[in-house]
Amino acid sequence: MTQKEEHTDSVLTFSDHPVPNVARRKAIGAVGRTIAALAVATAADLPGNAGASTLGGQRIHLEKSVVLSKQRLDTLAQQFYKVFNEGGVLPSYSEEDHAARYDIELRRITTFTHIPETGERIKVSGLLATPSGLRGPLPVVSWQHGTILSFDQVPSNLMRLADPNYKLQDNVDSLETLFNLHRLAAQGYVVIAADYLGKGPYRDGRSEAYAVRAATVQCCHDVLDAGMSMLKPLGIRASTLLLNGWSQGALNTQWLGLELHSRGIRVDAVAAESPFNNLPDSLRYWCGNLKFASSGTKPYPVVPAWMTPCLVILLGSYRTYYKLPDLFDTAIRSEYRAFAEAYWQDYVLDPQMQGDMPTASAFFVEGFFEQFTAQSNTSFLSRLAGNSTIYKQFEFPVAFYYGTADEALPPQLVQMALATGGRHMRGVQVQGASHRATFLSSLYGGGDAMGYAETVPEWFDGVCKSKA
Repeated sequence: MTQKEEHTDSVLTFSDHPVPNVARRKAIGAVGRTIAALAVATAADLPGNAGASTLGGQRIHLEKSVVLSKQRLDTLAQQFYKVFNEGGVLPSYSEEDHAARYDIELRRITTFTHIPETGERIKVSGLLATPSGLRGPLPVVSWQHGTILSFDQVPSNLMRLADPNYKLQDNVDSLETLFNLHRLAAQGYVVIAADYLGKGPYRDGRSEAYAVRAATVQCCHDVLDAGMSMLKPLGIRASTLLLNGWSQGALNTQWLGLELHSRGIRVDAVAAESPFNNLPDSLRYWCGNLKFASSGTKPYPVVPAWMTPCLVILLGSYRTYYKLPDLFDTAIRSEYRAFAEAYWQDYVLDPQMQGDMPTASAFFVEGFFEQFTAQSNTSFLSRLAGNSTIYKQFEFPVAFYYGTADEALPPQLVQMALATGGRHMRGVQVQGASHRATFLSSLYGGGDAMGYAETVPEWFDGVCKSKA
């Protein structure tokens, strides 16, 4: 992507397109908050300084920036590329093709969000990443991270890199966010990422909202608004709005794109890797109730052990936000309820708990997917279906990246969404790619494995150029 130090081309505002009548009331509120925030950002928000502004009457705090050099980004990306390239199905990391072009500046966003399901207003955090030295109109990417089985493996905790001796670790730090910073922020994009409800430094014992649609969308939108509001003091204006997400974040990205569009906010392109869309069938697949024949010569990968903790988090989130207080009792087999309650409290799996942990196929009560078992179970499955995006038609460009050896999402659970999503949908299949390798290919390229299809950065570059 070619960027100039100062741009004078089109500038994105959230009122670029007419707002549909059905969404006008919501859109006016969103537009008003963003415009107000852009107007009142204070002199304390000058580049490199911590600062605050007001968004819709609420205070937003932006921490002092942490600068990551191109060299450090390249070193980190190359180090962890091998970790995500499971099975070696993708080409090796290329210093020539993948090198960062800019140093980047990281800032933690602190703002507030409203939870539609409960009516609460709570503090949340996120990350703002900008390419050093660039001013004027720049494309903005809203990044939605995937499932993390912890409370602090979030985008904004990359602020730990302020310590030059801090060493990133897999399953401790947000490596997926690191890759987005390397391939997008360090190439000239602004990246804004929410830590999500129940995650990050302001968790304060709150439950996360895993696959809970309205709460998740509102949190992502509020953090995006907050990040947008801080760009003007940095000398940046948003020229293009792009969304990207992986796994759980791919679902969140689809939700966010649909909601922004319904509010009259222009979405220029959406990329989703391992894009969950049919939630009941995904759940059935994880639990062995739905099976697919392998399309290759090798058996399809087994459902991973980490799926069981995901089931606990899913049920716990729906119990909390949809007010289904007896859901653990009605849905989980009696011998595993104590395990589920313990894990839900702290997300810790000690050796004893790991020995007691059931497989996903043994987790639910008998008949859970075949017959009525309890009203709370019916409500849970109905909510899950209602939060699915399959059969939704997208009125903006969408690219789904999916692997043929993705242990969490077989390709058969992606293809129907591609068929029904409308003329703006495109699919990129990555041969032999696991869950992680599918994500990696979308940013760095898959060579033969993905038919030399465009990566997300290449596709986004084309979208930006078409708007210039």
